[in-house]
Amino acid sequence: MKKWLSISTALIMLLVIMAGCSSKDATETPAAASAPAATAGATAAATEAPAVTAEPAAAPIEITYWGDWGGEGQKQFETMTEAFNKSQSKIHVTYVLQEDMVTKFLTAASSGGSPDIMFWDRWRTSLYASKNVIHPIDEYMKKDNINAADFYDEALKEMTAGGKLYGLPLTVDARALFYNKKMFADKGITPPTNWPELQEAAKKLTVWDGKKLVVSGLSMQDTGLFNMWLQQAGGTMLTDDLTKTNFNNEKGKQVLDFWDQLINKDKVYKVGFESGLGEGTDAFATGKVAMLYTGPWNISTYKKFGKDLDFGIVPAPAGPNGDKGSVMGGFSLVIPEGSKNKEAAWEFEKWWLAQPENALLYAKTSMNLPGNKNAIQDPFFKDDPFWKPILDSLEFAKIRPQHPGYSVMEGDGLQANLDLFLQGKQDAATTLKKAQEQGDKLLEQNAAGK
Repeated sequence: MKKWLSISTALIMLLVIMAGCSSKDATETPAAASAPAATAGATAAATEAPAVTAEPAAAPIEITYWGDWGGEGQKQFETMTEAFNKSQSKIHVTYVLQEDMVTKFLTAASSGGSPDIMFWDRWRTSLYASKNVIHPIDEYMKKDNINAADFYDEALKEMTAGGKLYGLPLTVDARALFYNKKMFADKGITPPTNWPELQEAAKKLTVWDGKKLVVSGLSMQDTGLFNMWLQQAGGTMLTDDLTKTNFNNEKGKQVLDFWDQLINKDKVYKVGFESGLGEGTDAFATGKVAMLYTGPWNISTYKKFGKDLDFGIVPAPAGPNGDKGSVMGGFSLVIPEGSKNKEAAWEFEKWWLAQPENALLYAKTSMNLPGNKNAIQDPFFKDDPFWKPILDSLEFAKIRPQHPGYSVMEGDGLQANLDLFLQGKQDAATTLKKAQEQGDKLLEQNAAGK
């Protein structure tokens, strides 16, 4: 019995071995049979399915960013484009420096060569929005849930025309009073808070040597500041309906009478004094002017003088009835209507201006106040005594009136007459009357932004 079982078992084992060899020989090639197990498996897989080649990554969308700032400004812009390009791989931005940028832009708008995004002085918006050459961003704001409350309302207002928003604010600024602290200390006076105090300080700080003005108590060369002075007198540049000038009145006369008092009676300034110091000479930095209305762009410049220029900043002094006034300016980014990559351009604008950390990066790089109010809460600005007076001024600063012809009216109608007034070639009444007549005509001619 045991012998029979042993024979049976042996026969069964022999049949199993033969069946296995038969199956193997029928499916394997000699090369496969002689290969190691892993290689054989790979070879089999290669013969069963075609090879798969990985598709190359899609090339990024190329967009161009036009600006008219070279030198340090260009480096600051390129800091931002490089940071954006490194932050993602779908869009690549290139900054292109353009001289006479607006003229080239208007030509490109009709010829098909528009950039994708542009550096933009906000006051231009009311003029060019009516020409349909810049693209509104309301749909993008809604789609991406961008909160308008994160930005200065006056700056957004300046980027709005016809009920549409045309860009987010990049920077904000306002004029304030810069003063020479050493000169003030030497005379035992404190920074002025109103017009009478400003007048007294300017008189005490002015130095004459016979008929030669040595030190001016207050720079009075910029007639473009009339808007700021008029606000302090309680006035406005245009009527409420924005159709006519509104300075040929008692408030406008208050401003010119005060200018006349300072220059011709108190003699705190002499027309042409600063230009007479020589090209490139900064009258405030060299101690030739004790007080100066200027903006935050000069903070870093004057800081570089160190102990040779001990200066402070206060908000612009209030007018006769306590009215405060300063003009808010600044820049934005806009997307041209002719851009071929509007969505990509918006992604760049949103990244830069709507994300506080990126808005702050540019602010620290350029030493400008960011238009993003969340970024401006950073201690870099809030805890710096030089920035605080500017921030305080932004609380009451107003933008230029939003009329397409306002800039033409101000330059050709008003300032041309103000220059004649400062030169003593026109009295106050004649100056305001002529400025009104010419200004109203220019507003009407440019009402449609043509």
